[in-house]
Amino acid sequence: MSKIRSFDKLFIGGQWVEPATDRKIDVVSPITEEVIATVPEASEADIDKAVAAARKAFDEGPWPHMSPAERAEILARVGKEVESRLPEMIEAFTAEIGAPAAVSEAFHDNAIKMWGDASTLHERFEFEEERTWADGRGKLVREPIGVVAVIIPWNGPVATASLKIGPALAAGCTVVLKPAPEGPVSTMILAEALEAAGLPEGVISLLPGGREVGEHLVKHKDVDKISFTGSTVAGRRIMSLAGERIARVTLELGGKSAGIIADDIPLDQVLPTLAFAGIGSSGQVCAAITRIVVPRHRQDEVVEALKGIFESVKVGDPREPDTVIGPLAAERQRERVEGYIKLGVEEGARLVTGGERPKDLEKGWYVPPTIFADVRNDMRIAQEEIFGPVVCVIPFDTVEEAIQIANDSDYGLSGAVYASDVELAEKIARQVRTGQISVNTWGMCVVQPFGGYKQSGLGREGNVEGLSAFLETKLIQYA
Repeated sequence: MSKIRSFDKLFIGGQWVEPATDRKIDVVSPITEEVIATVPEASEADIDKAVAAARKAFDEGPWPHMSPAERAEILARVGKEVESRLPEMIEAFTAEIGAPAAVSEAFHDNAIKMWGDASTLHERFEFEEERTWADGRGKLVREPIGVVAVIIPWNGPVATASLKIGPALAAGCTVVLKPAPEGPVSTMILAEALEAAGLPEGVISLLPGGREVGEHLVKHKDVDKISFTGSTVAGRRIMSLAGERIARVTLELGGKSAGIIADDIPLDQVLPTLAFAGIGSSGQVCAAITRIVVPRHRQDEVVEALKGIFESVKVGDPREPDTVIGPLAAERQRERVEGYIKLGVEEGARLVTGGERPKDLEKGWYVPPTIFADVRNDMRIAQEEIFGPVVCVIPFDTVEEAIQIANDSDYGLSGAVYASDVELAEKIARQVRTGQISVNTWGMCVVQPFGGYKQSGLGREGNVEGLSAFLETKLIQYA
């Protein structure tokens, strides 16, 4: 297997600099289980340097004081620089994380959309407005919040970074980005795009590292806002640390989203989008539809149709063009998913297909698409985020019960409703407590508000709602 590019410096304050230590992150291929690249591992000293550069750039530099339109011109350049590097980013992401080419291309196409959206936010948002009230007048001013710590996971790093960094920069903030150690190479290429776009000194830093440096960044007194995407467990920890000093937080966390199939819709209108909504990218997507809620008398029909699809797709090397399901990103991730499959059997769910490692793949962290039927919603496999290609089919007797099942979850990130009666579908959608929900399709919309109810997070990302998360509101009163 050809190796992807390694890096030997960190991107701090817009410049490539020597790291404070000689610690390295070995990037291990989930396909071959071999080391395919190395990048420096950021230390607390590197984080301190990056935050100091961001603080100085915010307090003394030009970026917060530029007009929104001036910042937008630079963000548009970032988008063009990212686009010119897409082939290498896609190759790196496939090699690091094991995403098939189509998945990798979709993630990175989303990144381009996000930079395009960020560069036009100023056209749709009022940073200042006049206000009057019964006995006074004033001006409402929305100002950048300050230094922002952005912490992202490995399952779509360039897209997730773009979703956060773009609006933060559009707001006039400065940013320190910490990508996860499992897949840092594609984000290092993103740093090159940011450098080429010509951001002022200190405005952006990118430092791969583990949990310890992440905590140091979150606790740093000069960080004004934390924007985090990752597990709910990690989100709780970040919220706890931020609470000690009332730092602002946006959290986009886990999901256990439900897809409800009504009684009146043919399966051929459901399966093209729902079948892969839970197993795309090997199920390593926070918004994946992993609970399929079906009328009890249709369960066998749905299960057999899904079984046929799941068993027909190719599981294998994601670099091969006909591969649909690649490996999981890490060995520990496969162990976690296999543990849940074992638990599902013990809980009494019916294992329909999948669950065993592919016998023809000696290397790589593969789990085939897996279906459980006769699942009760109180089972752990129906309640806990597995983050693998495992789908639970849960039967219901009434529409009211289906809604109750969908809402009986700690999470509320995504969802879908399929019904020929569109009025019924929308009625159901309005009662499901989730941040995004699709009718007769499924997808994640990245240029409109995205985020979750309950333990799926706090706040929204995307469009002007995402921009607002990086602004403070000030009222100036006049005599």
